[in-house]
Amino acid sequence: MIVIYTDGAAKGNPGPGGYGAVLKFRQHRKELSEGFRLTTNNRMELLAVIKALEEIKVEGIPVTIYSDSKYVVDAVEKGWLWGWQKKGFKDKKNPDLWRKYIPLHLKYRPKFVWVKGHAGNIENERCDQLAVAAAEQPILPADIGYESGNI
Repeated sequence: MIVIYTDGAAKGNPGPGGYGAVLKFRQHRKELSEGFRLTTNNRMELLAVIKALEEIKVEGIPVTIYSDSKYVVDAVEKGWLWGWQKKGFKDKKNPDLWRKYIPLHLKYRPKFVWVKGHAGNIENERCDQLAVAAAEQPILPADIGYESGNI
């Protein structure tokens, strides 16, 4: 099984933000992070999931994603995403990222598990550290999806 932990952070929301992800498979471990100059927490939570899934090189292995984002977990596990998609994401935030997520979901069929943030889960805490550190870099690129206003 591939286990993924994710977190996102934004100062000011919107403000500088970043994501962090930890991927684990057998004895392998990989950490990912990236920051942006202007974004939102929910965008970073979702982008962490997308970037982690994009790192997977093999299909057919069960994937479980642990996230402290009710926004992401509930959208997928409660099936809201599919209703949003049918309505063309009308009046929904982050359609650019949800459209990137959908093919990855169909490819890997991840199971989501919500974890309470800042509650001592070691890997969730590590993802938070990665996300915050990424957001604090001195020079950050644009979150084009957010800054273009097409969200």
